[in-house]
Amino acid sequence: MAGYRKLGRTASQRKALIRGQVTSLLNNGKIVTTESRAKEVSKVAEGLIALAVKERDNYDEVTVTSKVARKDKDGKRMKDVVDGKKVTVFDEVEKTIKKDQPSRLHARRQINKVLYPVTQKGEVKRQDKTVDLTNKLFDEIAPKYADREGGYTRIVKIGQRKGDAAMEVLLELV
Repeated sequence: MAGYRKLGRTASQRKALIRGQVTSLLNNGKIVTTESRAKEVSKVAEGLIALAVKERDNYDEVTVTSKVARKDKDGKRMKDVVDGKKVTVFDEVEKTIKKDQPSRLHARRQINKVLYPVTQKGEVKRQDKTVDLTNKLFDEIAPKYADREGGYTRIVKIGQRKGDAAMEVLLELV
């Protein structure tokens, strides 16, 4: 008996399907799919959330100084003339950043192996934003489930699909 459902697909197709649905689940909070797919996606998603919960506070806050281009009122970089050349003017700014400890960095890389990159559509092509789901997992989802020991997803049956009578379910984060 196999330890997983094959879902009628080759290994690469199955892996891509599960990765896509896990990415959608973590990005949107819920998805509608078939029952057998939902059970497989739930296994993977719960593993990722458990990993994020375990490593959520495993970082150091470090203060760094960085150079940032000075901008005018329109948001364009300011230029000065130095030795007959136009040069961008920079200001030094101190920032506090989170520096991952080795175990959290490893967890982040393990999560990135599963999730696809996500872009949210803007009104214009140049306004599309990339969403860092790994950061969302560590900063928003993991603290929400910090006091919970497993059971991060819920499967609710919503009825049979009209075309092939497959049982459809709603898979959502609790």
